[in-house]
Amino acid sequence: MNFHVQPVSQDWLRQAQTYQNTLTKPPGSLGFLEALGCQLAAIQQTLHPQLGKGAVVVCAADHGVTTEGVSAYPAEVTAQMVQNFQAGGAAINQIARAAEAEVWVVDVGVRAPHPLASVGLGVSRVRPGTGNIRLEAAMTLAEAEQAIRVGAEAAKAAIAKGATLLAAGDMGIGNTTASAALTAALLGVQPEVVTGRGTGVDDAQYRRKLEVVRAALHRAEARLGPLSKADPLAVLAELGGLEIAAIAGVFLAGAEAGLPLVTDGFPVTTGALLACRIEPRVRDYLFAGHRSVEPGHTRQLEALGLRPILELDLRLGEGTGAVLSFPVLRAAAAVMAGMATFSQAGVSQTGEP
Repeated sequence: MNFHVQPVSQDWLRQAQTYQNTLTKPPGSLGFLEALGCQLAAIQQTLHPQLGKGAVVVCAADHGVTTEGVSAYPAEVTAQMVQNFQAGGAAINQIARAAEAEVWVVDVGVRAPHPLASVGLGVSRVRPGTGNIRLEAAMTLAEAEQAIRVGAEAAKAAIAKGATLLAAGDMGIGNTTASAALTAALLGVQPEVVTGRGTGVDDAQYRRKLEVVRAALHRAEARLGPLSKADPLAVLAELGGLEIAAIAGVFLAGAEAGLPLVTDGFPVTTGALLACRIEPRVRDYLFAGHRSVEPGHTRQLEALGLRPILELDLRLGEGTGAVLSFPVLRAAAAVMAGMATFSQAGVSQTGEP
């Protein structure tokens, strides 16, 4: 798949860091906020970055692996929650309203009689849920590519409506199982390192979930060979979720458009990790909205070299942690754009009389 992503200029990043040190504050006194502002300045290629309206593209799909008893919730909750998003009754709707962000909902693979959501894309559902990854491939390679394109088109639609800051969200019962399998495969780590309790499974369900992830990895490796070295699209087709593929598409198209991109929790960061394996330059545009309590999320952030903006013990998904960080990113841009320099304000710097 071809996405033309420009690298973020290191020269602009150095200029932004130099400019930060001329603002009326002790250098480094705003901590991580300064690094965020510099990255935004480099992305926008200006020392006065601005962030307007935000958007979160919530990608939804079902997972055949739920038949293995890996979730505390029944599979039909996926479709029910999509309807809740559409009605404005979910957590992401409230958080997005507070954070000046628009919610876009994409049914890329919900198992329901009719497509549940549209973002002006026509019918966006690729298929009604994935295969059971313990026993079979999640989807075909063509379906994986189609799901990525769905996410990319949704991102483009949000950008065309004025989004200047873009996040992805997820909805899919069973998707932390797919995320664990994909993350273990892409990072080359053991499944127990990245498999958590998702929606809050008990000990017996967790053991079953771990067994399923191990079996899925063994099955996929028998087909593809060492998974950390395999084609990431092939790994996605074997182990992934349709919504995870669409999330990768959101980040690929957002980076191609040159927007700052914000990750959410474990499934969304799985999509971000996949996007970076498809096109490494996507990494330049990424910000980590928060760190989830899922153990695999920390491994993902480490692999991507991302520091989370927030640490709130979240594990809901939907894009909630990503959108919660929007005001912090807006503040980082505002500091760069509006703060006076020492010379402009007539304020003495260290060592000056």
